[in-house]
Amino acid sequence: MSLREIKPGNRGYLYLNSHPAGCATVVDRMWQQLPGPADDRPGPVALVVGASAGYGLAATLTGLRSHRMRGLGIAFEAPGTVRRTASAGWYRTARTAELAAEAGADFGFLNGNAFSASVKAEALDRLAARFGKVDLLIYSVAAPRRADPLTGEVHHSVIRPLGADYRAKSLVFEDDAPRIGGLHLPAAEPAEAEATVQVMGGADWQLWIEALESRGLLAEGFRTVALSYVGSEITAPIYRAGTIGAAKQHLEDTARALDTRLAGLGRAHTVVAGAAVTQASTAIPSIALYTSILHRVAGDGWQTTADQAQALWAQLTGPATATDDQNRIRLDAWELDPAVQAAVGTVWEQVDTDTIADTADTTWFRDQVAQLYGWNVPGVDYTTPVETAVPWPTVL
Repeated sequence: MSLREIKPGNRGYLYLNSHPAGCATVVDRMWQQLPGPADDRPGPVALVVGASAGYGLAATLTGLRSHRMRGLGIAFEAPGTVRRTASAGWYRTARTAELAAEAGADFGFLNGNAFSASVKAEALDRLAARFGKVDLLIYSVAAPRRADPLTGEVHHSVIRPLGADYRAKSLVFEDDAPRIGGLHLPAAEPAEAEATVQVMGGADWQLWIEALESRGLLAEGFRTVALSYVGSEITAPIYRAGTIGAAKQHLEDTARALDTRLAGLGRAHTVVAGAAVTQASTAIPSIALYTSILHRVAGDGWQTTADQAQALWAQLTGPATATDDQNRIRLDAWELDPAVQAAVGTVWEQVDTDTIADTADTTWFRDQVAQLYGWNVPGVDYTTPVETAVPWPTVL
């Protein structure tokens, strides 16, 4: 037992600890927003790589709650220690597993580095023994580094522009008050761009497909999707036209190659999601300000990760898949609506410290970041001691 009262510790948008009850409540709230299954038939056997956060978590909860998904989720999370809490994703996964069990879902979770050959082998061993073939692979991984399983070389991703330096406005909080700051990032070196592609591109996704294929685990009608993002012209220099964008382009190129490879057996697509506040997105310069403005402008048109995950599952389980001219499933029409982008652009150009409170949802954004780690969650009593030594769910 490790029952104690804990308080948030953070440096800007980076929280150094998490709250178990807060993380569990975040999962509960998303679960309650999702519709139940349409019937009692067992759902697809799915492998979700990156199931503990962001769109991967939303897709996992939607699959379990609404589509009776079976299978395995993979996450790479840190357990608690005597001095520190477990990672937020650890607590979210523990609660997701409890909800899955209560719903009667045959679904387990494996904690390990999805980039490694050993985790791939263990995951496929477990899936083969329990289910046989796999119907669906959802790939939603964001990581700062990746070791090449063939060479052992460790690649480190960077968030940099390509070709020219990047200067832009940013959102900064001082004593809880928002203000407009400035940032300057030098252009990436070619080696940095290539390393980012190696970490965040399609190389590891392809290795998962090849591993499934080599084991004979691809079911007829197999589907696989990987999460991507395009975003606004406002953020393009640091995102789509930057090192991350190069990685996303590689991911999308990989999808088209995989789709050709799977012809006659299955399909592969990237999924272009809309903006969201996630642990990955908060690391991208200027995204905080852009997202705060977008949320204010979009209003009721804002699409949560749960909303978008439901739209994705509708595509995955429907009779046909709607894609753009680059064979991508698009979930971002609400964000890239021309009227929305025009309004966001006007605010972006004019906003300053004096007007930011009236033109951007900065308090909402700050709370959303805190809730990623289980803090500032409505209904949670943070003065009550809580058990921090939560066990990892039993693996299949």
